[in-house]
Amino acid sequence: MNIGQASNASGVSSKMIRYYESIDLIPRSARRDSGYRDYGPADIHRLAFIRRARDLGFSIEQIRDLLRLWSDGHRSSAEVKAIALEHVNDLKRRARHLNEMAEALKHLAAACEGDSRPECPIIKGLEGEIPLDLHCAHDASPKGELGSGRRRANGKVPPRSSRPAGRA
Repeated sequence: MNIGQASNASGVSSKMIRYYESIDLIPRSARRDSGYRDYGPADIHRLAFIRRARDLGFSIEQIRDLLRLWSDGHRSSAEVKAIALEHVNDLKRRARHLNEMAEALKHLAAACEGDSRPECPIIKGLEGEIPLDLHCAHDASPKGELGSGRRRANGKVPPRSSRPAGRA
């Protein structure tokens, strides 16, 4: 089947199929005499495996490991389970972080009058004048902060004029 048919059968877009081929996540497809890609049932099965793994949020490298284990008849299910549980922990950490961000933004929005005046707690929070209570922020970047890491000792972000050129 051609790439469009493979896309329909697997649920993976043609663009992503080409991408997965380019990064060697899937083997290069056979080519017809016409030059079109030609996919068989094993290719569709592999693409569907990848799609389901992506639906669960696994990274490309995790999927690469899972595919390697999937094709290894002598694999240890402990390896598969370890990858899955590591991913569960990462998803839970990200969910906590997203909830904290939502709560912080909800708090700022509740403090905003939403009228025609320019005074806005949301803007002040983004400027760093109102502290954001983000406990998971240390997980978000190597510097332990959300964003660029440009904060003063008091935790405030410096005003725009003292920031390096080209930074917003």
